[in-house]
Amino acid sequence: MIEKLIVLEEIDPVIFYGVNNANMQLIKALYPKLRIVARGNVIKVLGDEQEMCAFEENILKLEKYCAEYNSLKEEVIIDIIKGNAPQAQRADNVIVFSVTGRPIIPRSDNQLKLVEAFAANDLVFAIGPAGSGKTYTAIALAVRALKNKAIKKIILSRPAVEAGEKLGFLPGDMKDKIDPYLQPLYDALQEMLPAAKLKEYMELNIIQIAPLAFMRGRTLNDAVVILDEAQNTTPQQLKMFLTRMGLNTKMIVTGDITQIDLPRAQRSGLVQSMQILKGVKGVSFVELNKKDIVRHQLVTRIVDAYEKFDKQEKLINDIQQ
Repeated sequence: MIEKLIVLEEIDPVIFYGVNNANMQLIKALYPKLRIVARGNVIKVLGDEQEMCAFEENILKLEKYCAEYNSLKEEVIIDIIKGNAPQAQRADNVIVFSVTGRPIIPRSDNQLKLVEAFAANDLVFAIGPAGSGKTYTAIALAVRALKNKAIKKIILSRPAVEAGEKLGFLPGDMKDKIDPYLQPLYDALQEMLPAAKLKEYMELNIIQIAPLAFMRGRTLNDAVVILDEAQNTTPQQLKMFLTRMGLNTKMIVTGDITQIDLPRAQRSGLVQSMQILKGVKGVSFVELNKKDIVRHQLVTRIVDAYEKFDKQEKLINDIQQ
């Protein structure tokens, strides 16, 4: 009789053990000769050495499955422990699986272009209107890279235009100050990573919050770095951000050039970059449009209405001048 400890490092134990520990009870039933006790992310096993080796091998297979699909069902447990391959869930275009096990896939041709551009280039610009999926797809690509251990961290940044990038007067620490501006990124992360795992990644700085104003001087290695709302960066800010790229790092810059909140006299760094970096090797521009909008169908009609209004305003201004 020997004793062994198995540490589950890649997954949220709550998902692994199942509702009311149903998964763990099933595993215990399938290994009646072993004494199995689960506490937190540690499984303690006591029993025959040969039986324990088979148990450990299957637990690691179950952990890998749970980490990839963010779910673990009884039929999968039975298949893996009995030596059968579980029914394949993965489709060719799945990026990652949500915390509910739902496959997250590109939902338009241009979103698929973004996925392909990320695979082929180290710097990708995703430009399109609200709701076109550019930020959500970027987050999914970053989470996939982290899960696949292609990188060591995800770094999220966004210009805080409303506070003029001077965040000192806001209450709390730096995370508290920048959180309101990064909420859309958090929303996406919460859909793709279990709450306990996301909290752990944040505490260990595996997922980092990096306000644009504090990026100067850093070299970012082994990371996927996402700059959201880049239309609200100045040319100097965007150049500073892009030159932070280090070894084994990919950057995704997202923005909507129809929603620039900078002062009228200030040129957008994103607009300028579209002119300067077009054609540069290793840089890809993916332009999404209203056909890619995957939010409420009313969002498309709102975008259309504003486009018509802007054209009318421009025409009136041209006539008056």
